[in-house]
This record gives sequence, structure tokens and C-alpha cells, in this order.
Amino acid sequence: MRSRLALALLALTLSPVAAWPAAAPEPTVDANPFFTEWTTPFGVPPFDRIKVEHYRPAYQEAIARKRREIEAIALQRSAPTFENTLVALDTAGQMLDKVEAVFSNLNSADTNDEMQAIDKEVAPLKTALRDDILLNEPLFRRVKSVWEQRDRLKLDPEPARLLEETYTDFVRGGANLDAARQTRLREINQELSVLGVTFGQNLLKETNAFKLVIDKPEDLAGLSERVVAGAAEAAKKAGLEGKWVFGLQGPSIWPFLEAADNRELRRQILTAYITRCDHGNEQDNKAVIARIAALRAAKARLLGYKTFADFVLEKQMAKTPAGVYGLLDRVWTPAVAAARREAAALQAQIDQSGGGFKLEPCDWRYYAEKERTARYDLDEEALRPYFKLENVRDGAFYVANRLYGLTFTERPDLPVYNPEVRAFEVKEADGTHVGIFYSDYHPRPGKRGGAWSTEFREQCVRDGKPVHPVVENVCNFSRPAGDAPALLSLDETETLFHEFGHALHALLQNIHYKSLGNTPRDFVEMPSQIMENWVLEPVVLKVYAKHWKTGEVIPAELVEKLLKARKFNQGFVTVEYMAASYLDMDWHTWTAPQQVDTDAFEKAALDKIGLMPEIPARYRSTYFNHIVGGYAAGYYSYLWAEVLCADAFAAFQEKGIFDAATARAFRTNILERGGSEDAAALWLRFRGREPRVEPLLERRGLN
Repeated sequence: MRSRLALALLALTLSPVAAWPAAAPEPTVDANPFFTEWTTPFGVPPFDRIKVEHYRPAYQEAIARKRREIEAIALQRSAPTFENTLVALDTAGQMLDKVEAVFSNLNSADTNDEMQAIDKEVAPLKTALRDDILLNEPLFRRVKSVWEQRDRLKLDPEPARLLEETYTDFVRGGANLDAARQTRLREINQELSVLGVTFGQNLLKETNAFKLVIDKPEDLAGLSERVVAGAAEAAKKAGLEGKWVFGLQGPSIWPFLEAADNRELRRQILTAYITRCDHGNEQDNKAVIARIAALRAAKARLLGYKTFADFVLEKQMAKTPAGVYGLLDRVWTPAVAAARREAAALQAQIDQSGGGFKLEPCDWRYYAEKERTARYDLDEEALRPYFKLENVRDGAFYVANRLYGLTFTERPDLPVYNPEVRAFEVKEADGTHVGIFYSDYHPRPGKRGGAWSTEFREQCVRDGKPVHPVVENVCNFSRPAGDAPALLSLDETETLFHEFGHALHALLQNIHYKSLGNTPRDFVEMPSQIMENWVLEPVVLKVYAKHWKTGEVIPAELVEKLLKARKFNQGFVTVEYMAASYLDMDWHTWTAPQQVDTDAFEKAALDKIGLMPEIPARYRSTYFNHIVGGYAAGYYSYLWAEVLCADAFAAFQEKGIFDAATARAFRTNILERGGSEDAAALWLRFRGREPRVEPLLERRGLN
């Protein structure tokens, strides 16, 4: 989920490094949608009117307005109070919120060269502005004054939380540092902002640049008609009609690795994937990630923390690096043992077929699919006809309706930024408006890889009136191919439910202050992961898993096979994920800045845990975009949250997966609270006890 406080805390003045570069003449104010009140239904962004040339002047004006608002707060003569300082900070910068929400989201989902150029200009501006406010002495004095009165103020829990979080963010932002150290902190933050943008843009270019072009039909052996048709359409779009093109986006590479008989081509495409931004060219990220890690270590020491991980984890449930490593170590040993058993089975399969070679990374998915088919009579391609994208989406809507009474009605009248985007109005059971939900499900050259949930407007209360959220899920699912609609894999189906869980978290949030929308990284994944549990529940499958041609509900015997196969290959899945988690932590537990060879550092980190050569880490350093962004020292959080998720879903299983009382408790104690209370307290209120790791080990077959 996107950071609210980063937008709430902007600044008084631009530092010299943050001056806006000279630009061409800008459109008039009247023609720029960001300068006017949006009169669209529900006040959604008028995507049909927003053009790239609107962003620069909109950012300029939004920053100027924010400066004036912040200056009014910092320099007012009235004595500091909760309302005139804390609430004023929380509500300031509404124009900037609008501009930033639209630009940042479209720059991830529908970008182009001009937007990326603007991003490079804007990133240091936003960083400088944030530093300016966090390091503004008069403003901090006001915040600190209210903080020191906290016992006498007798604030209710949510206002008290806003005060605590705001004061803490000022301190963590360097407000207590002397002038020289504040100057150095600004320099570090400026450089980090530019490096982060550079890393992401390099990765997008490298991912889009690779094409595996096949011109011999025999090289397509093993691939399904659906996959071949999709590759033919990709070739046609690339001007290579009559050939077949495979790329590094998930819907292209993973089916190829799972089914292509040509081992050399499998090796070629996987090698391209795992060496992205590691070729010594303009898009090489080795020096970028090493510099980011060194700067983060320097920032942590400047602020009085042993490591950057200590700085980050202070605000998470794990609290310390020892807490993270403790969880990882507890799961790593049984996960590796399971993966070694799986590798032995795959090697036996290779030997029995007369392969005459040792299992390599390019072989794992291919032979795992054969093993799955042999063991469970379960073919991934045979499942897809039952997972039509629109039906899966409606299945997620059905679960939300059964649990929380929500309804989703498509609104084709709402503007969208791309023809593939769909918009839905979300209502309570009594018809009360909740918010707007957008979905954007297919890969494009202008969209970064992966899947995420985001917001164009965050829920809060402003001037006593509710502000309704506008939420979006962005994914990269298989496109329609040939005469077939978009048919999802089981993994894609689970991803849709996962991201929809994030959307529900944002839609159902019920807090007053937008700055309290943040949830700890190792807690925020729990409301998303828990939704995956309903994917294979038979009663839910009957609703959405219908053959796209015949409408036949997925056969009971196929469901039984799916349930039996749930723990299959979990050693591999867990090990590749955890290897990346260890790598993330090692990058961020430096006690001092270092100069390192990125490849050597990464190899040492993975050798230390004994990573099997047959399994690459899910993310290597040069394309580990999570840890350049908001998951720095936080990639472990998926596993941490899965412990919570498995234990939370057990509560539903105990009383029925659609038990009204359990759903109500989960909604009121988890989904509605955002970051307005301590995450551990929210968990205890819902579950009544500390979380247990055993349900996770059982679910993954690692116990």
C-alpha cells in the first residue's frame, strides 16, 4: 500500500538542488484538470482529460500551495494545539495528493519516456520537500510542544496515535540532528531518490528489451495451443508475423519454462530473466544497488541506528533484525529439506527418461509439472479453461459479498486511463456507497512487472465528511489468445484474490486521519494473503470455476486433485522466496557503509545459507525492485504475514469459512483500523492470543 505520511509531510522551501529545470511553455491553468475541482462521478480522476503535459505545472502549483499551507502552520502565533498543528498537517496538501496519486500510479501502470523523464525531475523535489518539513525547526517545536502535553490532553486513541506517529516521524526524519548532520541527511536522501528511479527505469527497459524469437515450429514442442497462440500474437505486435515471441513478463516466461521441451531455449530465457540489469551496459544496476545499500547504512548511523534494518524494523511487528532472522531460520531448515526431496524426485525423473544430465534451474519447473501430472493426474493447462479471468474476478467479489455484504457494480461511465481498465462501484449491503474499485489486469510495455494494489484516493474524514476511497488492482495476467478469453493459471488466480485482499483493506478502512492509513509491512500482507484461502474452497469454486466454453462447473474429482496437490513443490516455492528474504536482510544489516562487488556480495550471502544450485533466489540484487522501494529490509514480511494469515484463517475454519461473527470481527479489528492502532494489539483483539507458526508449516507441508 502506498505511503500516506510521505505525502502528508512536505516542505516549506526548495533547497538549491531541488529547483525545477527549465521547461517548454506550459498549458494554461484553465486547461489543466489538476487546477479544478473534479466533477466526475464520485470525484474520480478525469483520466480522459489528463495529459502528460499537465503534470509539471500541476506539481509546481501543488508544491507551492503545500508550502503556503505548511508555512501557515509553522509560523502561526497561536499556541500549538492538536487541532492547529497535528490535524492541520494531516489535512494539508490536498492538491499535491491528487497530482501524486495519479502520476505515480500511471507511471507504474501506463508509463512512457516523457513520464519517466518527469519522474526523474520530481523524485528529488519530493525528497527535498519532505526533508524541508521534517527538518523545519519552528514546525518541529510546535509538534514537540503538543507531544509534551500528551498526558494532559487526554486524547482519544486515534488522535493519540496521530500525535505519536507524527512526532516519531519527525525524530526519525532527523529533526533532532545538528545542522551539519541534517545537511548530510538531505544529501543522502536526495541521492537515494534519484538512484531509486534509475533502478526501476533500468529494470523496465531490460525486461521489455528481451525477446526470445522462435521461427521453427519444432521448437514449440510441449507448449499448449493457448501459449503458442499468445506467442504468435506477441510476434505480430512486434512486426514478426509468422514467428513466435516470448518475453520476460510472467504470463510469457513461466508457461514456457513449465512446458517447452527445448531445454536450451528454457535455459536461454531463464538466463535472460535472472541476469537482468547485470550486463555491464547502461541498464546495469550492480553499482546502483550497492550505492543504495551504502547510503542507507550511512543514513541509519546518522540517525543513531546500528543498521538500516534496525531503522526500518523499529516500525514493524518484527522490531529487530534478530526477530526477522529468527523466523527465517525456523522455516529455512524444513524448507530446504523439502526442496532436497523434491530435487531428488525430479532428478530421478530425468534419469528414468534417459536425460543424462544433472537437474539445473531451467529444468525445475519443467519436470515439476511432469511430476505434478504423474503424481496427481493434474495438468496446469487443463485447469485454465475453468479460470476465465472475469469469472475469477467475480469469484473474489462473491467472497467479499458473503463475508462483508459488499456488492460490485461495473461503471462503464467512469473515465479510465487505458481501455483495458474496468471500474466498479462498491456498496454496502444496505446500498451505502463505499468506494470505487478499478482493475487493470494485463501486461503492456508501459507497465512494470508484478502485481500490486494502490489508491487514487485514500479513505479518511475531512471537515466532518467522509472521503470515500478510490482503489485499484494492477496485475500482469495472461492475455486472451486465439479464440479463447483470458484464462488464468492457478497461481494467477491466487494472485488476483491476493491483490483483491489489499483492495478490501483499503476500501473498508474506517479512520479519521489519512496519515494513519499506513500499516506495518509485515502486517499489511496478512489481509491480502488471507483471501487466497478461499480460492480452492469447494463452495467458492462452484461459483466461479466454470469452463469458459461449456459453462460446466469444475468437476469434483478435479477439485479433489487440486486440494491434494496444494503442498506440492512447496519446498522450492519456500526456498526461492526465503533466499531473496535473506539477501534483502544482508544488504540492509551493514553496520557501516561499504564498497562491494555486488555479484560477490550476493554469492556470499546465498552461499552462507546453503542455497541449492538448482534453485535461484526469487530476486537477484540487480532486479530486486521490492527492496529499492518500500520493502527494503522488509521482503521477509510475506512470510511473517503468512504466519498471521494461516492462523487467522484457522479462526474462520473453526466456525465456518463464511461465519458472520468471525468476518465481522476480522473487518472491525483488522480491515477497518488501518494504522490507527498497534498491529500486535489489533491481532490480539481479533485472535485472542499470540500467533502460532504451526498452521503455516502445516499448510506448506513443512512440518
